[in-house]
Amino acid sequence: MAAFVDLNIPHLPEKESLQKLVETAAHLGYSTVAINYVVDYEEKKKEIVKPISPAELFPTLPLVQGKSKPIKILSRLTLVASDPSHCNILRSTSPNIKFYDIFAAFPKNGKLFHVACTTLDVDLVCIDVTEKLPFYIKRPSINVAIDRGIYFELLYVPAIKDSTMRRYTVSNALSLMQICRGKNIILSSGAERPLQLRGPYDVANLGWLLGLSEGNAKAAVSANCRAVLLHGGGGGPARICKSRGMTVVVSAI
Repeated sequence: MAAFVDLNIPHLPEKESLQKLVETAAHLGYSTVAINYVVDYEEKKKEIVKPISPAELFPTLPLVQGKSKPIKILSRLTLVASDPSHCNILRSTSPNIKFYDIFAAFPKNGKLFHVACTTLDVDLVCIDVTEKLPFYIKRPSINVAIDRGIYFELLYVPAIKDSTMRRYTVSNALSLMQICRGKNIILSSGAERPLQLRGPYDVANLGWLLGLSEGNAKAAVSANCRAVLLHGGGGGPARICKSRGMTVVVSAI
C-alpha cells in the first residue's frame, strides 16, 4: 500500500486550527505532512521563525487511517521571490534554518523561475495556480531542474475554491505538463480548513484531469513526495552552507 504525502499544510497561527488540519490529513490516509512556513518579501515577512515541533503540536500524534502508526510531521520553508536579491534570505545565519526539512521557491517571474530551476539549492519549485503565469515555462529550465532532482508543486485547493482559479490551475498545469511530460510533479493541498482537504485517491484523480497519466498522478501524492524528502536530506548545517554558496551566485545575476 502506497504511503501518501501532503507537502503543503499552511502554518496557521491558531494551534487548534493547525491540529485539526493534521488530524484530518491522518484520517484521510496521509502518512506524512509538511507544515509550510512562507517568507514573502511583498508582504514584508522576512523573519525565519522556528517551526513548531510535532511534540508541541500534539501530546500524542494522530494515527494514520488504515495503519497502526502515527502521522509524520515535517517542516517546510517557502521563499516567495520577485527579485534575485530576495534569495539572500537563504544566506541567513538564523539558527532556525536548521529546523526545516524542505526548502521551496515560489518564483514570481521568468527570471526567478530560471534561477530556481538551475541555481537555487531548493527541493521544490512552486507553480502559481491562482492567476495566469506572467512568463512562459521553458524546456531548458525544466530539464535542468529535473536533472538536479528538483520537483514542481501544483496546489489543488484553489481549483475547488473558485471557478476562475480553476481555469488558471488547469491552464498552468497543462503548460507545465507539455514541457515536463508529467515528470517530477507533486500535488499538494495548501488547505487552510479541514473541509478543503481531499483524500489521496481523489487528488490523484484530479492529477489525471490536469494531464498526468494514472501512474504519474499517483506518484504525485506518494513516490514523488518521498523523493523530495530524500533530496532535502532533512535540512541542517550542510544545507545552510550550500545555500550560502548558492546565493552568492544569484546575487551576481
